[in-house]
Amino acid sequence: MADDAVFDKKKAHRAKLAGRKAEKKKKKNQVDQSNLSARQRNPKAFAIQSAVRAERQFRRREDVIAKKQHIPQVDKTPLEPPPIIVAVVGPPRVGKTTLINNLIKSFIKTNVTSTNGPITIVTSKKRRMTLIECNNDINSMIDIAKCADLVLLLCDASFGFEMEIFEFLNICQVHGMPKIMGVLTHLDMIKNAKKLKMTKKTLKHRFWTEVYSGAKLFYLSGIIHGEYLRNEIKNLSRFISVMKFRPLSWRLTHAYLLADRLEDITNQESIRKDPKTSRDVVLYGYVRGVPLMKDSAVHIAGVGDMKISELSYLPDPCPLPNSEKKRHLMERERQIYAPFSGVGGIVYDKDAVYIELKGSHSHKIEDEETNEKKALLKNVVETKETLDEQMQDTGFKLFSGGAVIYPDMLKDDEYLNHNTNNEKNKSLDESTSETESDSDNDSGIDQSEKDTDVKLPWNNNFESEDDDNDEDMDTDEKLPKNASKIDDVHSSDDDEEEEDFNIKWKEKLSEKATMAYFERQRTSRNIMKLVYGEFEIGNKTKEPEESEGQSDEEEIGGLFKKVTSTQKKKHKEKEQLDLDECSFFYSLDKPKLRDWLNEANKQLIANSFVTGKRSADEDAAELLKLDDASDGDDEMYGDFEDLETGEKHEGEQKTEENKEISSKRKAEPTKSEILNKKLKLKAKFDAEYDNPDDHRIKGDHSYYENLKAEALKQSELNKSVFENLDDGLRIEVEGFRPGLYVRMLFKNMPSEFVTNFDSSYPLLIGALNMAEQNIGFVSCKVKKHRWYKKILKTNDPLIISLGWRRFQTLPIYSKIEDDLKCRYLKYTPQHVTCNMHFYGPITPQNTGFLALQTVSNNSNEINKLGFRIAATGSVNEINKSTQIMKKLKLVGTPLKIYKKTAFIKDMFTSTLEVAKFEGARVKTVSGIRGQIKKALNKPEGAFRATFEDKILMSDIVFCRTWFKVDVTKFYAPVVNLLLPVGNKNAWEGMKTKGQLKRERNIMNDANKDSMYTEIVREPKVFKPLVIPKELQKGLPYKLKPKVKTTTLTKNNRKPSILANKVAVIKSPHEQKISNVMKMLKTNFERKVKVQKATMKERIKKHKKQQEAEEWQKIKRQKELKKKICRQLSKMSSKKQKQM
Repeated sequence: MADDAVFDKKKAHRAKLAGRKAEKKKKKNQVDQSNLSARQRNPKAFAIQSAVRAERQFRRREDVIAKKQHIPQVDKTPLEPPPIIVAVVGPPRVGKTTLINNLIKSFIKTNVTSTNGPITIVTSKKRRMTLIECNNDINSMIDIAKCADLVLLLCDASFGFEMEIFEFLNICQVHGMPKIMGVLTHLDMIKNAKKLKMTKKTLKHRFWTEVYSGAKLFYLSGIIHGEYLRNEIKNLSRFISVMKFRPLSWRLTHAYLLADRLEDITNQESIRKDPKTSRDVVLYGYVRGVPLMKDSAVHIAGVGDMKISELSYLPDPCPLPNSEKKRHLMERERQIYAPFSGVGGIVYDKDAVYIELKGSHSHKIEDEETNEKKALLKNVVETKETLDEQMQDTGFKLFSGGAVIYPDMLKDDEYLNHNTNNEKNKSLDESTSETESDSDNDSGIDQSEKDTDVKLPWNNNFESEDDDNDEDMDTDEKLPKNASKIDDVHSSDDDEEEEDFNIKWKEKLSEKATMAYFERQRTSRNIMKLVYGEFEIGNKTKEPEESEGQSDEEEIGGLFKKVTSTQKKKHKEKEQLDLDECSFFYSLDKPKLRDWLNEANKQLIANSFVTGKRSADEDAAELLKLDDASDGDDEMYGDFEDLETGEKHEGEQKTEENKEISSKRKAEPTKSEILNKKLKLKAKFDAEYDNPDDHRIKGDHSYYENLKAEALKQSELNKSVFENLDDGLRIEVEGFRPGLYVRMLFKNMPSEFVTNFDSSYPLLIGALNMAEQNIGFVSCKVKKHRWYKKILKTNDPLIISLGWRRFQTLPIYSKIEDDLKCRYLKYTPQHVTCNMHFYGPITPQNTGFLALQTVSNNSNEINKLGFRIAATGSVNEINKSTQIMKKLKLVGTPLKIYKKTAFIKDMFTSTLEVAKFEGARVKTVSGIRGQIKKALNKPEGAFRATFEDKILMSDIVFCRTWFKVDVTKFYAPVVNLLLPVGNKNAWEGMKTKGQLKRERNIMNDANKDSMYTEIVREPKVFKPLVIPKELQKGLPYKLKPKVKTTTLTKNNRKPSILANKVAVIKSPHEQKISNVMKMLKTNFERKVKVQKATMKERIKKHKKQQEAEEWQKIKRQKELKKKICRQLSKMSSKKQKQM
């Protein structure tokens, strides 16, 4: 048997290793390498060869990524952001106006003649732009830097960067750096190509130094027919269109506007009586920054702080195009709005819309539709009759082929005068309570008779809190029973036309009413309106209308109101309408209605509910069964044994029905499941093939990603909170959000603001937070600008630009000592920061500011100063009081000296002053320290002091003290917009004492103490050394004093030798001889002097002659050497040729 088993064993299959089938199988199992990358085909070749090199690459890649990262900020831009402000800045005559005109033409294909004030244009589907030109005034430059999102900095390349450009860049650095793009013009003035290239390179690197490395610099190569090249302007406009902006910290916390329209609404009669009267001015503009509250105070730059009297929003005068998908804007969507420049078709106001017929697109050929609109507008304007009169004379046909209906025909209608006697009292009672209710005429007929009290089928009188509430309709069913004639005076004629009219207007009345009912039912109720009420534009709530019927209601106890019979009747009717959800618009013959209590009728609408079959693959019954089955599985899954009780539990077997249902569900997947499956497969494919950098080592960026996610989540939450609110309520809660076009009314505005208005100056309106409305002492950290020529002096007037404001104040400079004491400084230190205290508006910490000494554009002053920005800095802290201490040295001289005690005079003037300084430290010039003890009776102000050592009478004693310096309360805002049109750049505030003296040619009085005088000092006579006799005994003989007299008084002075000599008196002959000898001696001395002078001249000439000869000799030697060297070089060259 065993042998049989061995023989019966079948032979194992051996797969073919060669041949056609084996090759086919190999090809089948092989991976298709045509789509694989080189790294996937040969991974070893791309492996890390050097760990050090890989580390360097990784480190560099991470550094590049880290440099690109910014701290994520919450995106607060609304869905419809305000237009971005593009400021064109530069010195005079560099082509600012030409550039603005070309940009406008590039974007909206329109020529603009004037470019005054802001010009708003629609540039793309999601972006608008406000172009504004900055004139050559430092006030305008400061205001533009505070509000601009993008700055086009123009520079004349043929001249180079001017001082205005550097001033503007410094202003931007202080107030928040916007995006800056440089534009070089006048390049066609440089004819040499090499010089042009070098100029471009030099200006580019200088621009990078001021802004940042890699800042974009555009080149406008030249002008053709008064315009820049179209290609270059198109490139510039494309860069502007795709530019992204990072919000600045100051603008993230403050709302602001750039006004683009101004209107004076002051009563003309009051202006006629007093031209200088305060004006009521309305300013318009887009809200920017954060939402603007209507009760917030604002600062108008160049005018001062103002309070908003009225604030409301208007329709957007330059709206974004609709959200349809399209590649580019249509011609009619390329809008422009510039009221100051006289451009823009429509101007909106609170209660009116002004249409300019000759708009920006007036160059187009007018079509028939435009002519028809013009004719219609002309007819409306030229109308002389009122609307009621026109309606009385106007008739209309309700149906084609029917008679013309006039308002007078309604008075003679039989239906109106039919069967109303029975309901007369009832209708009169109801009319008193419903006089103010709305009446909707569904049939289209306007009722002129309001005395009729019968409820007609087309007249729906109702009282509702909201337009969306269901209306209370009177049924046609009750009309034939209860209707009766109210008045028999109006009798109808039996003409054929009237009969036709009575028949035709009653046709299909119930169907029309039913359709109107269903139309109203489609509108959904707004719960927010029901709770909070309705809001108008301007945030004024509508006052609820009170009916006349409620005025007669009786109050019980002053709290409850008694219900009238009319209200009871209304309540019953409403309950009946709520019970029966069907149409009550019955016609006279009562149509048959469906009975919805019947099961067959119920099945017709069963699928309209949640429990029905909503679609082919979504049956509620089957889904509920599946949920029940899954719940059962969750509760008990599989077999298990309870170890505590020992009880065994067995899992329930699934029924065949559930299996069939699940298999059916699996067999027929829904569209959403198929779509999800496809998306998962696509994501898997993208992850595998679209990320070529997956093989690289990546750093951990989770922290940065988490920050980004948090900022994104917060921004989405901010947008979703107020998204579904009504506009009026949203503005009441949130404020006027950025992007809204608002109207601001200011009362009591200075008349000079309107009379001297110049649209070339920007009108910046900045909102002030609660703390910024106060004025107090501000402590700052300041540094004198290194380009400013003068040093700043304490209490010299300084113009400061801080926050939205520009104002003049008197600063005090100080330096913090080691004991945290602010020491008074007379001048600002060089290249070092110091503290500055001034009286001005309270501003948050770390807010940047800049200081100027003048804002006038006087050419002499500018040439003298050069660079106008005097200092820059930031706010340290805000205090209501300041502690600045100034050093004061009190000087005195000794009166009497007793060993280590001395009496000091001339330091104080009274005994009271001495008493205050008792115990104070004093010091002499030689460094001997002491202390004030007590005052003396005489002289007044003298005191006794003790010292470390005995002082001299010649010593000067001084006492170092500190006293508080108060900051001067001076604050004067710069009101340059109130100046006349030509002098807005010549604002002058408080002048320094030096300026006043220079203007009046007043010379300073010389200080005698400061003048240099000759100092005469008598030689000090020291007393001779006196050795006591006891010491003399012990001294050797040679050291003992030999002179007995020790004093130098006149009485004891040693007699001189000349005192014993006798005087010699010469005879006349001897005197003559002595005189002759003196004359001879004088003559000889003169002769010797002349000889010496001639000798010097001769020696001088001789030396000159010798030097000339020496020079000639050297010159001859040089010539000879040259000849010799020349001969030697010739000879050496010949030798080399021969070799």
